[in-house]
Order: sequence, then structure tokens, then C-alpha cells
Amino acid sequence: MNRLVPPPACTPKPGLKQRPLMSHEQALALENLFVVLANDTRLRLLHELARQGEACTSELADALELKPQAVSNQLARLQDKGIVARRRVGNHVPYRIVDSCVAILLERGLCLIEETARIAPDVGS
Repeated sequence: MNRLVPPPACTPKPGLKQRPLMSHEQALALENLFVVLANDTRLRLLHELARQGEACTSELADALELKPQAVSNQLARLQDKGIVARRRVGNHVPYRIVDSCVAILLERGLCLIEETARIAPDVGS
């Protein structure tokens, strides 16, 4: 499988400074999104999908050294939130990230933890 199929780009949106203060409803929706993302397996799955473009459950299970059923369960959670999508290609069902904003979020998160570790290496240890 392993074809690079880039997710669609985020639609342009105003920067944080140009937006009004987020509403209570927006904060709750963001919290719910972060709850789904706050799982090491799901984050690793998203990273692997960002690296490959798309992949089947068995490919993801091999890459993460997990059982296919465990991967399938986590992909279902991500699909329920509209973060990943799947399509059928014969007997294969490759998954892909729906929106490139997810990859940007992963990149920013990794940047943040790397920078925090550089500035304050003793924090969290």
C-alpha cells in the first residue's frame, strides 16, 4: 500500500490573535478533541499515518508492534471524531488522516516537548 496521499490542507482561518476569545462551547469541543488525542497509541498511529500517507490496519500494527485488533479499536476512535477516514481497495482498507491540520498539530506538539526538554531538561524527570 504505502502510497503517499496527502491529506487536504486546512482551510485558511484567522490566527489566534485575530479571533475573539473562544466560547465555552468551543473550549469544551477542543477539550473533547484533546481527550481523544491524549493517548500514546493513537498519537503513534497518527504519526505513522502522517509518515506513510495511508496504511492498512495490519501495516500499522506491524509498525507499532501491536495486535491488529488493538489498532483497529484505536482507529475506530479516531474515525468517530473525523480525524481519520478509510476506503476499501479490494480486500484492503487503508486509513488516512482527513485534514493536514492533524499533522501540523503533531509537529507543533513534538516541537514543544523538544524545546521544553532543551530549555528545562530536568522538568518532568
